[in-house]
Amino acid sequence: MPWDRADRDLTRHSYYAATAPREARHPPLQGETQVDVAVVGGGLAGLSAAIELAERGFSVALLEARQLGWGASGRNGGQVIAGLACEPSTIEAQLGFADARRVWDMTLEAIDLIHRRRESFGIACDWQAGFLSLAVNARKARALRAGQEHMAQVYGYTTDWIASTELPRWIASPRFHSGVHDPRSGHLHPLRYCLGLARAAAGLGVRLYEDTPVQRLVPGRVVTLQTPQGRVLADHVLLAGNVYLRGLVPELARRIMPVGTYLVATERLPQERIDALIPSRSAACTTDFVLDYFRPTPDGRVVFGGGVSYSTVTPRRMAARLRRRLVDSFPQLRDAGVAYAWGGFVDISMNRAPDFGRVPLDGAGPQGGAHNIYYLQGFSGHGLALTGLAGKLVAEAISGDATRFDVFARLRHRSFPGGAWLRTPALVLAMSYYRLRDLL
Repeated sequence: MPWDRADRDLTRHSYYAATAPREARHPPLQGETQVDVAVVGGGLAGLSAAIELAERGFSVALLEARQLGWGASGRNGGQVIAGLACEPSTIEAQLGFADARRVWDMTLEAIDLIHRRRESFGIACDWQAGFLSLAVNARKARALRAGQEHMAQVYGYTTDWIASTELPRWIASPRFHSGVHDPRSGHLHPLRYCLGLARAAAGLGVRLYEDTPVQRLVPGRVVTLQTPQGRVLADHVLLAGNVYLRGLVPELARRIMPVGTYLVATERLPQERIDALIPSRSAACTTDFVLDYFRPTPDGRVVFGGGVSYSTVTPRRMAARLRRRLVDSFPQLRDAGVAYAWGGFVDISMNRAPDFGRVPLDGAGPQGGAHNIYYLQGFSGHGLALTGLAGKLVAEAISGDATRFDVFARLRHRSFPGGAWLRTPALVLAMSYYRLRDLL
């Protein structure tokens, strides 16, 4: 089954979709329109950029191939975490410590930006502070502790170490050895937040078009974007569709891979049972390479995600598998049923670092990229906060100050090896190795 068809099937039993009704639909583009900036992709990154640009006085059209918040922005684990999906050493090695520190500080700004937008636009999205990183054995605990100390000593970011003897006060699970608590990170309802940004964008005059895939992009001083029933002429373009761009720019598609990720939500449980599992009500994530992540919800459920598909094929009996992993972590939930099971595809880069820049068109300007076509991709499953900041950085660049955007644009990215036919089997084999290493 093609991955995009599997993606449609995975949306049908989403807890987020069931608890965040869509108040408005936006008709597809018909005819021709001209704007200062065209944004392709109606997720968190695209909507964030549209808001920032509109607040700066630009006219903006946003083109979404399906519905706003359709992709990873509306289906993820809801965890708002400081930092990136890659280790700080990856950024340090490429940019040096000074710029690595700037990148880290910007990830903290990304969390603050969520709070400002929640307050400014009145977005009710169930924010809850607190995040637990959990090690499943002593060896991984040593690595977790070393990473925590590095962040405190080198980056000045302090978190709370939770020793084995103290862990039961934080999480009622026999599975975990020790952990780190980050009070600044947290979790929220991602689709409610995304739809709140859409309302804010519309209120600022952004033209929102759903069911409007971009079929062809013609670069130039004025860029043309062709859609099934119309076209947009724009002085600047932002491509924020990630794996959903459907090969619109092949040079970008080679640098990311669609990876399936899956979640379940339990039936509603008495609040005292939820509070007993994680008294701080924090989100939580293991430090395994193939990780599990989970969080409580305000309506008395546990949202649990774990396991990924690098083959783009949805695992058989996905809900049952996730429920087993949930019970492995919380045996006391053996009697709890699963009410929702869903998933989706995120984009990953080779080094798990975000890939921001200008479209690589030969001879088109600095860094081998077009002056007026920007892109944001490669959030690698760690983008709930960073997508918002990324949109702000693009708006800054289009407004004439690309200083912060170009810090990220300097990161080097390689294409996945093997081409369109071999890169997926190669990645599946590699991930099988990492799963085995986690087990051992």
